[in-house]
Amino acid sequence: MARMHARRKGKSSSTRPLIYENPAWVQMDKKEIVETITKMAGEGDSSAKIGTVLRDQYGVPDVKLATGKSITQIMTENGIIMKLPEDISNLMTKAVNLNNHIQDNKKDTHNKRSLQLIEAKIRRLERYYKSTGVISKDWKYSIKTAEIELSR
Repeated sequence: MARMHARRKGKSSSTRPLIYENPAWVQMDKKEIVETITKMAGEGDSSAKIGTVLRDQYGVPDVKLATGKSITQIMTENGIIMKLPEDISNLMTKAVNLNNHIQDNKKDTHNKRSLQLIEAKIRRLERYYKSTGVISKDWKYSIKTAEIELSR
C-alpha cells in the first residue's frame, strides 16, 4: 500500500496472528476487564493507554476478544464520552505545538510543510467523523478551535 503523503510504497510489517477466541491463559474475566476500563477512563486515561496497561500489566492481549467489545464501546456504554476522538485530538495537539514552533521560527519551511500535512489529516478525519456522526456537523477545524479544545 502506498504512503499517504509520498509517492513511494512502504515497508511491509508483521501481522497479528488470526485468533478468534480469547486465549486460555488470560486470568481476568470479562467483568474485571470492564471494571478496570471504566476505572481508568474515569481517571482520564485515553483508550490507547488503557489498552497498553491491560496488555502489559494485566496480561490481556486483546480486549475485543476477551469482552466482545472495543475499549471505546465499553467506555460509551458506561457513560464515559470523550469530547473528541483520540486520534483527532492527538493530531490537533501536534498541530498546535508545531504552529507555536513556526511562530518562533518563521523560515522553517520543512515544518510548515509538516503542519500542512497534519492539518490535511485532521480535515480528512473531520470529514469521516462528521459522516459517521461522532462529531457534530457544524464543528470546523482551525488552529484557534484546536487551541480552545485542547485548553479545556
